[in-house]
Amino acid sequence: MVSSQPFKWRHFQAEIILLNVRWYCRYPLSYRNLEEMMQERGLSVDHSTINRWVLDYAPELDRRCRPHLQSTNDSWRVDETYVKVKKQWKYLYRAVDSQGNTIDFLLTAKRDTNAAKRFFIKALKATHTQEPRVINVDKNPSYPPAIEQLKKFGLLPEDTELRQIKYLNNIVEQDHRGVKHLINPGMSFGSFNSARRTIKGYEAMNMIRKGQIENVEKGDVIGEISFINQIFGVAA
Repeated sequence: MVSSQPFKWRHFQAEIILLNVRWYCRYPLSYRNLEEMMQERGLSVDHSTINRWVLDYAPELDRRCRPHLQSTNDSWRVDETYVKVKKQWKYLYRAVDSQGNTIDFLLTAKRDTNAAKRFFIKALKATHTQEPRVINVDKNPSYPPAIEQLKKFGLLPEDTELRQIKYLNNIVEQDHRGVKHLINPGMSFGSFNSARRTIKGYEAMNMIRKGQIENVEKGDVIGEISFINQIFGVAA
């Protein structure tokens, strides 16, 4: 994909492609649902074509929306949830701040110290996050050594507090639902790469929906559409 011309050589108009990608990443729809919805509009689009659009443009949606994210606060709530890939469970690490704003996410094959450390490094590098004053996690034993190693190498402030208080993580556990209800219509991903790319679109739309984008309020559906068209250079 050419970043400056993301829709070059596509058979369908950019507006149709973005509509399908936005709907798939925003609502609990299957690719066949979207195929039928396009038929109602007089368009013949195979569900496999829509699948390719999502795999191509969902990661691009995530990349393009990040410069427009409002800053999260310094109270992190971290947890991991399960995602089925080729009938095997993988792990989606996710973090929100104390207001429920998404900090970052990472799909991993394992649930261990290295995976937790990779997630924290990714979250710390995100331009819309700030160094955490406190990180709340569950009783997963991989978190304390991961935090200890990050502090040792100077990637995390020494005074960052790690708390393992389950009830304080209710906010992130509730937030998992925003992504999990999108995964369920497809039942299972066919590959780790397709899961990783698709989830980027789910999470991007989730952040947009929650009002984390500058000048786009929570619940402003028209604003969401306008913003997505804008970052992809599509005329309204």
